Amino acid sequence: MLQRNVLSAMSLPDPILPPHSLKIALLQPQIAPNTGNIARLCVTSGTELHLVRPLGFILSDRQLRRSAMDYWPRLKLTVHDDTAAFFNYIKGGRLWLCSSGGQRSLWQADFRDGDWLIFGSETRGIDQAILDTYPNQVIRIPQSPGERCLNLATAAGIVLYEALRQITALTGKPGNTGSS
Repeated sequence: MLQRNVLSAMSLPDPILPPHSLKIALLQPQIAPNTGNIARLCVTSGTELHLVRPLGFILSDRQLRRSAMDYWPRLKLTVHDDTAAFFNYIKGGRLWLCSSGGQRSLWQADFRDGDWLIFGSETRGIDQAILDTYPNQVIRIPQSPGERCLNLATAAGIVLYEALRQITALTGKPGNTGSS
Protein backbone atom coordinates (compact mmCIF):
# COMPACT_ATOMS: atom_id res chain seq x y z
CA MET A 1 0.00 0.00 0.00
CA LEU A 2 2.83 2.37 0.83
CA GLN A 3 4.41 1.84 -2.60
CA ARG A 4 1.15 2.71 -4.36
CA ASN A 5 0.82 5.94 -2.35
CA VAL A 6 4.40 6.92 -3.14
CA LEU A 7 3.85 6.32 -6.85
CA SER A 8 0.61 8.27 -6.91
CA ALA A 9 2.30 11.22 -5.15
CA MET A 10 5.18 11.29 -7.64
CA SER A 11 5.02 13.54 -10.65
CA LEU A 12 5.40 11.11 -13.53
CA PRO A 13 6.38 12.38 -16.98
CA ASP A 14 3.73 12.82 -19.63
CA PRO A 15 3.56 9.65 -21.76
CA ILE A 16 3.17 11.78 -24.91
CA LEU A 17 6.41 12.44 -26.77
CA PRO A 18 7.12 16.09 -27.53
CA PRO A 19 8.36 16.97 -31.04
CA HIS A 20 12.04 16.30 -31.66
CA SER A 21 14.57 16.24 -34.50
CA LEU A 22 16.22 12.82 -34.14
CA LYS A 23 16.66 10.86 -37.36
CA ILE A 24 17.17 7.15 -38.03
CA ALA A 25 19.14 6.02 -41.08
CA LEU A 26 19.40 2.45 -42.38
CA LEU A 27 22.39 1.75 -44.61
CA GLN A 28 21.45 -0.88 -47.21
CA PRO A 29 18.77 -2.69 -45.20
CA GLN A 30 18.07 -6.21 -46.52
CA ILE A 31 14.94 -7.45 -44.77
CA ALA A 32 11.63 -5.78 -45.63
CA PRO A 33 9.78 -6.64 -42.38
CA ASN A 34 12.62 -5.14 -40.29
CA THR A 35 12.44 -1.92 -42.28
CA GLY A 36 8.65 -1.92 -42.00
CA ASN A 37 8.85 -2.31 -38.23
CA ILE A 38 11.37 0.54 -38.03
CA ALA A 39 9.10 2.67 -40.22
CA ARG A 40 6.28 2.05 -37.74
CA LEU A 41 8.64 2.95 -34.87
CA CYS A 42 9.52 6.19 -36.66
CA VAL A 43 5.90 7.18 -37.23
CA THR A 44 4.86 6.46 -33.64
CA SER A 45 7.84 8.37 -32.24
CA GLY A 46 7.80 11.31 -34.68
CA THR A 47 11.20 10.38 -36.11
CA GLU A 48 12.41 10.81 -39.71
CA LEU A 49 13.55 7.64 -41.50
CA HIS A 50 16.30 7.69 -44.14
CA LEU A 51 16.97 4.61 -46.27
CA VAL A 52 20.23 4.27 -48.17
CA ARG A 53 20.34 2.18 -51.36
CA PRO A 54 20.90 -0.46 -52.44
CA LEU A 55 17.96 -1.98 -50.59
CA GLY A 56 17.41 -5.72 -50.35
CA PHE A 57 13.75 -5.25 -51.34
CA ILE A 58 11.58 -2.85 -53.30
CA LEU A 59 9.62 -0.15 -51.48
CA SER A 60 6.34 -1.58 -52.70
CA ASP A 61 7.17 -4.97 -51.11
CA ARG A 62 4.06 -6.50 -49.55
CA GLN A 63 5.97 -7.55 -46.39
CA LEU A 64 7.33 -4.03 -45.94
CA ARG A 65 3.88 -2.46 -46.19
CA ARG A 66 2.35 -5.17 -44.02
CA SER A 67 4.87 -4.47 -41.22
CA ALA A 68 4.20 -0.74 -41.35
CA MET A 69 0.48 -1.29 -41.91
CA ASP A 70 -1.49 1.92 -42.09
CA TYR A 71 1.43 3.94 -40.68
CA TRP A 72 3.27 4.14 -44.02
CA PRO A 73 1.42 7.21 -45.40
CA ARG A 74 2.47 9.22 -42.31
CA LEU A 75 6.14 8.21 -42.49
CA LYS A 76 8.67 11.02 -43.00
CA LEU A 77 10.84 9.06 -45.45
CA THR A 78 13.87 10.06 -47.50
CA VAL A 79 15.66 7.58 -49.76
CA HIS A 80 19.30 8.21 -50.70
CA ASP A 81 20.91 6.73 -53.81
CA ASP A 82 24.03 5.44 -52.05
CA THR A 83 26.20 5.77 -48.96
CA ALA A 84 28.32 8.60 -50.39
CA ALA A 85 25.21 10.66 -51.23
CA PHE A 86 23.82 10.03 -47.74
CA PHE A 87 26.98 11.12 -45.91
CA ASN A 88 27.19 14.17 -48.16
CA TYR A 89 23.56 14.97 -47.22
CA ILE A 90 24.26 14.82 -43.46
CA LYS A 91 27.62 16.60 -43.62
CA GLY A 92 28.13 18.56 -40.40
CA GLY A 93 25.38 16.69 -38.52
CA ARG A 94 26.05 14.85 -35.27
CA LEU A 95 25.90 11.11 -35.81
CA TRP A 96 26.00 7.86 -33.92
CA LEU A 97 26.95 4.63 -35.69
CA CYS A 98 25.32 1.62 -34.07
CA SER A 99 27.48 -1.49 -34.35
CA SER A 100 27.62 -4.79 -32.48
CA GLY A 101 31.41 -4.43 -32.70
CA GLY A 102 31.52 -1.02 -31.03
CA GLN A 103 33.61 -0.52 -27.89
CA ARG A 104 31.57 2.38 -26.45
CA SER A 105 28.32 1.59 -24.66
CA LEU A 106 25.04 3.15 -25.73
CA TRP A 107 24.81 4.39 -22.14
CA GLN A 108 28.00 6.45 -22.62
CA ALA A 109 26.62 8.36 -25.59
CA ASP A 110 25.61 11.99 -25.06
CA PHE A 111 22.62 12.23 -27.39
CA ARG A 112 21.33 15.61 -28.51
CA ASP A 113 18.23 16.66 -30.37
CA GLY A 114 18.96 16.53 -34.10
CA ASP A 115 21.37 13.58 -33.92
CA TRP A 116 21.51 10.92 -36.63
CA LEU A 117 21.15 7.32 -35.40
CA ILE A 118 22.71 5.16 -38.11
CA PHE A 119 22.36 1.39 -38.48
CA GLY A 120 23.91 -0.99 -41.01
CA SER A 121 22.40 -3.85 -42.94
CA GLU A 122 21.25 -6.97 -41.13
CA THR A 123 23.85 -9.13 -42.87
CA ARG A 124 26.93 -6.89 -43.02
CA GLY A 125 26.44 -4.12 -40.48
CA ILE A 126 28.14 -0.79 -41.20
CA ASP A 127 31.14 -0.84 -43.52
CA GLN A 128 34.42 -0.86 -41.56
CA ALA A 129 35.73 2.15 -43.50
CA ILE A 130 32.79 4.21 -42.20
CA LEU A 131 33.33 2.99 -38.64
CA ASP A 132 37.02 3.90 -38.94
CA THR A 133 36.12 7.41 -40.15
CA TYR A 134 34.04 8.11 -37.00
CA PRO A 135 35.67 6.01 -34.24
CA ASN A 136 34.36 8.18 -31.37
CA GLN A 137 30.79 7.94 -32.65
CA VAL A 138 30.50 4.14 -32.73
CA ILE A 139 28.21 2.77 -30.02
CA ARG A 140 27.00 -0.64 -29.01
CA ILE A 141 23.98 -1.83 -27.05
CA PRO A 142 25.22 -3.72 -23.97
CA GLN A 143 24.27 -7.38 -23.98
CA SER A 144 25.21 -10.70 -22.38
CA PRO A 145 28.66 -12.03 -23.34
CA GLY A 146 28.82 -14.48 -26.22
CA GLU A 147 25.40 -13.65 -27.65
CA ARG A 148 24.78 -12.60 -31.23
CA CYS A 149 23.59 -9.11 -31.97
CA LEU A 150 19.98 -7.97 -31.59
CA ASN A 151 17.44 -7.81 -34.41
CA LEU A 152 17.78 -4.53 -36.33
CA ALA A 153 14.29 -3.28 -35.49
CA THR A 154 14.78 -4.07 -31.79
CA ALA A 155 18.15 -2.30 -31.76
CA ALA A 156 16.71 0.77 -33.49
CA GLY A 157 13.95 0.99 -30.87
CA ILE A 158 16.38 0.68 -27.95
CA VAL A 159 18.76 3.34 -29.30
CA LEU A 160 15.98 5.73 -30.33
CA TYR A 161 14.23 5.61 -26.97
CA GLU A 162 17.49 6.03 -25.03
CA ALA A 163 18.20 9.13 -27.14
CA LEU A 164 14.66 10.41 -26.54
CA ARG A 165 15.01 9.75 -22.81
CA GLN A 166 18.20 11.80 -22.70
CA ILE A 167 16.99 14.77 -24.71
CA THR A 168 13.73 15.03 -22.77
CA ALA A 169 15.16 14.22 -19.29
CA LEU A 170 15.79 17.74 -18.02
CA THR A 171 12.69 19.56 -19.18
CA GLY A 172 10.40 16.94 -20.63
CA LYS A 173 10.96 18.65 -23.97
CA PRO A 174 13.56 18.28 -26.71
CA GLY A 175 16.30 20.85 -26.97
CA ASN A 176 18.59 19.51 -24.26
CA THR A 177 21.94 19.95 -25.91
CA GLY A 178 23.79 17.96 -23.30
CA SER A 179 27.00 19.02 -21.67
CA SER A 180 29.54 21.04 -23.59
